[in-house]
Amino acid sequence: MADNTISWYIENQVKRTIDSLRKNNMYGVFANNAAELKQHIEQLIPEGSTVGIGDSMTLFDTGIINLLQNGSYNFLDKYRNGITSEEKKKLYRANFSADTFLSGTNAITENGELYNIDGNGSRVAPMIYGPEQVIIVAGINKIVKNLDEAEKRVRNYAAPLDAKRLNKKTPCSSLGYCTDCKSPERICNDFVVIRRQFIKNRIKVIIIRKHLGY
Repeated sequence: MADNTISWYIENQVKRTIDSLRKNNMYGVFANNAAELKQHIEQLIPEGSTVGIGDSMTLFDTGIINLLQNGSYNFLDKYRNGITSEEKKKLYRANFSADTFLSGTNAITENGELYNIDGNGSRVAPMIYGPEQVIIVAGINKIVKNLDEAEKRVRNYAAPLDAKRLNKKTPCSSLGYCTDCKSPERICNDFVVIRRQFIKNRIKVIIIRKHLGY
């Protein structure tokens, strides 16, 4: 009974969020697992497409990075062995011309808004403009009620974890919460809210019935 009750709660929350995304000119869909996610990705991205990505633990956790690396795509692979800093910069610029850009997101509100904090803008900038389509992959743990909750979630949970993962010398990587620092290695620099899309369904959000990423 408890599991059924939790499922009921999740499904209603996801439905509210997807309905709001669609009202905001973004496509939304719910995937039950990584296998369903893979099916959606393969349907949305034609073979031979140029595909870019933003940093996302979710894309690793769900096997999407592996899919892109081994699929029939022109994959702008920032994770390939031996890549240099200059080559990465070129890939970041190439992302603007990609057919598809994939990324996770820091938070999704039930009002259908995407909330992200970025270090240098290379992840959020292509979400806003450039690629023909943007696919956002997110676990149910990324859904929050509103933008206030989104900012609290990212600054006091996602950002400290990411700073720790990246071995950044910031207060949050040792304290575990945001102090709004002025550290040279601060990763919270670009605060971006995507409320709506001008081009209908350019952004497609796939929500997975799992807790994924930060």
